[in-house]
Amino acid sequence: MNYFNYVGEQLWCEDVSVAEVAKAVGTPFYLYSHRTLVRHFKVFDSAFGDIPHVVCFSAKANSNAAILKIFINEGSGVDIVSGGELYRALAAGADPRKIVYSGVGKREEEIRYALENDILMFNIESSQELEVINACAGKMNKVARISLRVNPDVDPMTHPYISTGMKENKFGIDIAKSLDEYRHAGKLDHIEVIGVDCHIGSQITEISPFIDALDRLKDLIFSLRSEGIHVKYLDLGGGLGITYDSETPPHPHDYAKAIMDKAKDIDCTFILEPGRVIVGNAGILVSEVLYTKTNADKRFVIVDAGMNDLIRPSMYGSYHKIQPVKLEKRDDVISDVVGPICESGDYLAKNRVIPELERGELIAVMSAGAYGFAMSSNYNSRPRGSEVLVKDGEFYVIREGETRADLVKGESIPDFLR
Repeated sequence: MNYFNYVGEQLWCEDVSVAEVAKAVGTPFYLYSHRTLVRHFKVFDSAFGDIPHVVCFSAKANSNAAILKIFINEGSGVDIVSGGELYRALAAGADPRKIVYSGVGKREEEIRYALENDILMFNIESSQELEVINACAGKMNKVARISLRVNPDVDPMTHPYISTGMKENKFGIDIAKSLDEYRHAGKLDHIEVIGVDCHIGSQITEISPFIDALDRLKDLIFSLRSEGIHVKYLDLGGGLGITYDSETPPHPHDYAKAIMDKAKDIDCTFILEPGRVIVGNAGILVSEVLYTKTNADKRFVIVDAGMNDLIRPSMYGSYHKIQPVKLEKRDDVISDVVGPICESGDYLAKNRVIPELERGELIAVMSAGAYGFAMSSNYNSRPRGSEVLVKDGEFYVIREGETRADLVKGESIPDFLR
């Protein structure tokens, strides 16, 4: 459920007209519903209320400081994959002991930064990373709390680009080798083994892949305990999908019940890392129609938001519902909705049956709260638009739109070129 609805003929976000926001900040821009964000977080968190758990929102899905702060105020921790995300989480007021650090390419400077701030744990992704973290902790006279990110070789039945738990993926340590890695980690002077971690992919719409992974993790945990390695945390990652088009992902309560039924005998604190399921349907991208044209039998709607603003359709072939901000009686037509970027792959929708849009009107690209602005860029030297949050009948600019001057910030022309 989200709070984007038509009031009369106009699309509203909660109690604010989308057109009113567009008039104030210009297009394109991202618009988020505070009520939806809080509701989604509470539903997910409460679903696991019967077991010890920590929800660590996945910052990569949407790393705006205000969005992070909303979840932190609700008691959330943060799942990070870079030093930059750690900085954002701390700046937003996150409790370091609720921060978990994943990612295959942690630099030594980032590792030291995390150790200085005493985060809950590192999710280790390779043997060499384990050695580097041990060495860094030793130089700082600290002990690093760690889990190993175990790759269980489970097919999450999602897009191959966002599958992360199979043998051919770059993430984690092969589950067949993980017991030996844990034995080695337990002997290191500046490492404390506290958990087991797994993340099998994103936009998963079935429960069975999570259960398959959990079965394999349980066997590993029991083997570890039989050897005196007593893990306290089981990090199941994130990955629960949302409805973009016709998908029917499980409700968080059904997902949680299946996990809890399977995990009754594990005796761990669970770490959950939801991202998309919390923010995906809580945000939209608003854009203006610049032109329409027809080439042969092909109709194009050219808008001012492109693949630099929302790359998911170009990168994954992802579906985002597109609807006019103002409802009118009009015919439906088959159109490509394309952006201004000089790439044939720059589109928001292809061969889509949509209302016949006209120059100057606004459209809403739905379900854009996750991996939208977070993956945006300045390609073609296009300034990124604003991010706006609605709460209690007011809207707040939580990230100002960029100017052309922002595009060259930090660049310099050497004297020899002058």
